[in-house]
Amino acid sequence: MDSQTKECVRKRAGDRCEYCHLPQAATPFITFYIEHLIAKQHTPDDEDLDNPERLALACDRCNLLKGPNLSSIDPESGEIVNLFNPRKDHWGEHFAVRASMIVGVSPTGRATVRLLNMNDSRRVDLREQWLEEGGEI
Repeated sequence: MDSQTKECVRKRAGDRCEYCHLPQAATPFITFYIEHLIAKQHTPDDEDLDNPERLALACDRCNLLKGPNLSSIDPESGEIVNLFNPRKDHWGEHFAVRASMIVGVSPTGRATVRLLNMNDSRRVDLREQWLEEGGEI
């Protein structure tokens, strides 16, 4: 992937994880990843995998926990639902920030929060510290 594509993805994301919204500046020693929304193993061989519309900026934890997953289970209904897709879905329709916690407000949001473990104690601490320093999520 060329540097121009990487810069395009970072700029579009506002240099924050497109899943949990943690800014890169909150974790200056851990570089965020440019991740494929749909893992390479799920795409046809002739598809342009480095098209910016197929990419998202993700913190190390969201990237690791999302892996090749496209769906998960909504803990409220037990139904299988698609994960949040930053190119198709609007963040505010699926998530809300309450104190330092990210709350899923839709089946997609709840399943994504659960799968990506967005409210792990370390992540909550990072968000809390960031917010205390005047940052926004």
